[in-house]
Amino acid sequence: MPTARIKIISRKKDDARSIVEKIVEIAKSMGIKYKGPIPLPTKRLSISTRKTPCGDGSHTYEHWQMRIHNRLIEIEGSEQALRQVMRIPVPDTVQIEMTLS
Repeated sequence: MPTARIKIISRKKDDARSIVEKIVEIAKSMGIKYKGPIPLPTKRLSISTRKTPCGDGSHTYEHWQMRIHNRLIEIEGSEQALRQVMRIPVPDTVQIEMTLS
């Protein structure tokens, strides 16, 4: 039976969690075996900028950070289950990558 590996990438942890819960709910309702969600390491992108745009004054910096949360789920795919997963409404902050093997 084919296996679908679904990777969920999001800037907001709650959005990623809600998508994962919906996928797990679909798998449970159809009686399909699944593994996960497996939390992958969180990427942290940070930028430091000077507070004053002209360069005068004290040397103070602002630090900005964006975290990218990753989750991985493997589902033994039936065509019906994968169609339901594709119909899940996805917010703008979430990206989904699906590979079949």
